[in-house]
Amino acid sequence: MRGDTGGLSTDEVARRLEQYGFNEPVSKSQESLASSLLAQFANPLILTLLAAAVVSGFLRDLVGASLISFMVLLSVALNTVIGARSQRAAARLRDKVTPLATALRDGAWIDVPRRTLVPGDMIRLCAGDRIPADARLISGRLHVQQAALTGESIPAEKHAVGRTGPDAHGADAPHLLFLGTSVVAGTAEALVFATGRATAFGDVAEALTHRPPPTEFEQGLASFARMIMRTVLYLLLFVLIVTFVLGRPPLQSLLFALALAVGLTPEFMPVITTVTLARGAVRMAKQNVIVKHLAAIEDFGSMTVLLSDKTGTLTTGEMSVVASTDAYGRDADAAACLAAINSALETGIRSPLDAALLRDRRCDPTTYRKIDEVPFDFERRRSSVVTDLDGQRELIVKGAPESVLSRCSCISDGAHDYPLDEGAVTRSTQAYEAFGERGQRVLAIARRRVPVKDHYSAEDETDLVLVGFVAFADPLVDGVAESLRSLAADGISVKILTGDNASVARSVCGEAGINIADATGGDVLDDIPDAALGVLAERCNLFTRVSPSQKLRLVLALKERGHVVGFLGDGVNDAPSLHAADVGISVMNAVDVARDAADIVLGNRDLGLLHEGVLQGRRAFANVMKYLMMETSSNFGNMLSMAAAAAFLPFLPMLPTQILLNNLLYDLSQTMIPSDNVDAEQIRHPRRWNVTAIRRFMYVVGPVSSLYDFLTFFALLYWLHATEALFQTGWFVESLATQTLVLFVIRTQASPLRSRPSLPLAAAALGVVAVALLLPLSPLADDFGFVPLPAAFYAFLGGATTTYLAMVQLAKQLLGLLSDPMSVQAAPAPEGSK
Repeated sequence: MRGDTGGLSTDEVARRLEQYGFNEPVSKSQESLASSLLAQFANPLILTLLAAAVVSGFLRDLVGASLISFMVLLSVALNTVIGARSQRAAARLRDKVTPLATALRDGAWIDVPRRTLVPGDMIRLCAGDRIPADARLISGRLHVQQAALTGESIPAEKHAVGRTGPDAHGADAPHLLFLGTSVVAGTAEALVFATGRATAFGDVAEALTHRPPPTEFEQGLASFARMIMRTVLYLLLFVLIVTFVLGRPPLQSLLFALALAVGLTPEFMPVITTVTLARGAVRMAKQNVIVKHLAAIEDFGSMTVLLSDKTGTLTTGEMSVVASTDAYGRDADAAACLAAINSALETGIRSPLDAALLRDRRCDPTTYRKIDEVPFDFERRRSSVVTDLDGQRELIVKGAPESVLSRCSCISDGAHDYPLDEGAVTRSTQAYEAFGERGQRVLAIARRRVPVKDHYSAEDETDLVLVGFVAFADPLVDGVAESLRSLAADGISVKILTGDNASVARSVCGEAGINIADATGGDVLDDIPDAALGVLAERCNLFTRVSPSQKLRLVLALKERGHVVGFLGDGVNDAPSLHAADVGISVMNAVDVARDAADIVLGNRDLGLLHEGVLQGRRAFANVMKYLMMETSSNFGNMLSMAAAAAFLPFLPMLPTQILLNNLLYDLSQTMIPSDNVDAEQIRHPRRWNVTAIRRFMYVVGPVSSLYDFLTFFALLYWLHATEALFQTGWFVESLATQTLVLFVIRTQASPLRSRPSLPLAAAALGVVAVALLLPLSPLADDFGFVPLPAAFYAFLGGATTTYLAMVQLAKQLLGLLSDPMSVQAAPAPEGSK
């Protein structure tokens, strides 16, 4: 049970978890094997195959029924096993960023998984935390971002109250905190009174846990699937009409048409895609890059623009105090001393500047007693604390020089205060701008005596006395200039969005090698319409004094211009931009709100690490594209050949069981594509979906394959005088050999003699061809309707296969067929580096 000070016991937590369940809006239990299998069998393609198997069995075609059933079971098994393995791997990766909450358990404050909180838990909250459950404030004061619930962008103030009226309910209640909101500033302790679906805003919180809208990769897959299904439908209708007109047996015609449709459909596409992306995720995990959902890998590789803050990306973020001056730039300790007091007593998120001030130790902040604070926000760009020293209350303000100076009416020289006239403003402005020109960040410090009252607000930040400035140095990250050059060379433009002033940002960006010919301040962004903002965002690489809402506008404006936008952020106010970007990127030590909103989490904020992750994403996408090019072109060619042959041959060109076996062996040869090597040219630029280019590739290479099929038909009928069984056997072997071996041509934009495939892929492809050659001579030949082939056919097969591969290579080079699908939509010219 919960004592007055000890919190809940471990046994009591277990009992309440049993009673209330885990603190989740919806159950996150892993999908059972049975439900996974049922979902697989609900696939329309699987249902069609099963129907064909049932009909074959009814007609005593046991071999056909067995082979179709085997195809179905193998496909379902592979999808289920790989899906389960991927789910477990993803769960292990997500465990590294499991959201935590600080709770009082067994008399000690400990970090526990948020999902294990129960009603009655005492929790501790501070800036950057996401509220883990519905709770009532017991002590302290918070500023909470409740936009997800109320739509109000301004943080709401929350504080403990002794008694509440009957109307003190909902998001407006000053003492209640709700699941799905986040803490902007302050510290407090609260008592959980509802968890999971029992929370007052459970439905909204559930919506917040949903994945964002489909990514570009997922939309591309859907578009590709629609194209395939349309082609299948047209081909199916054509074959049915032709075979019925020619008087073929209806059931055999139907089975042939169904087998033809199955042959055109890339039913292994989900398997190949999942395995390829999972391999990419594993490689990225070894580089300390965590992928929260697999589709984000492709979006990572497709990224054309990266938006990021300056601090922690270009610079180390490890600030140090290099100067403390009076208002005119003369050395004086008073500014650093007051700034340290402010940093020590405020309860918002501690910035690197706060850490540097507390390390500087020019005075002892513990001698001051805190009365109240006005936390930092991006509109005011300053923070204030009210202190008490020997009965005197003083408001100490620190913040951006322009922001603080605008609230001052006097200036101090350390001994006396003087009116802040125009001359004093000019001298003070020159003092802090001199630091900025040297690439140093500056805080202005001001103070004011305030009367005794219960509560202070931003309205008290008037008639301030300017004390002076504190300057900070932040060195560049080692190797950042080289990382920026590498990103630019690979087609990614880096744009800096910073809260710093233009002078500081220009100096740092110049040192890092970023082209800063065009820079824009946040003060002008609000007056620019969205359409013009997109053009400006493409041209400029540096945006200074930007607010979170302006960052979000820039993300959306660049997306509207057709860019794939990555956003690197780690703060509370970065969450909207992280969610809106095509790929949100955060870091392990970010606040949990930012980590929750991100698609990819870096072990540390390192552009080199990010660059390697981008390349892994491009490798994964390149291998997925290889499969799609192979599957669509080869299958389309074979299906064209079968449909045409069915129109003039007195028998089926290939039995339905032979079509399915051909398709099965071919698909098995493709399962090793995820292991394939990727040419350097294929990862040099962002890769984008273009279904039109894939269709063009299919419509060009497919007929080339059909041309050789027709040549095979001629050789079998008029040269070898083939019987029905010999014709079907010969075409089975030729079809499987050519469509499998063409992989070595299609897998690379370069010459297949220069680009080496991976050993597993080569072994799989050659192994399938060997099976095709041996099947007519094996004991299984009679079961599939195969007969031995004459030696002359093998000579023809060698010549036809060699010239077919040469023809595809020639078409690929002359028409640039692979340059478009594989580099589908080139990124804009990189602007991120000199």
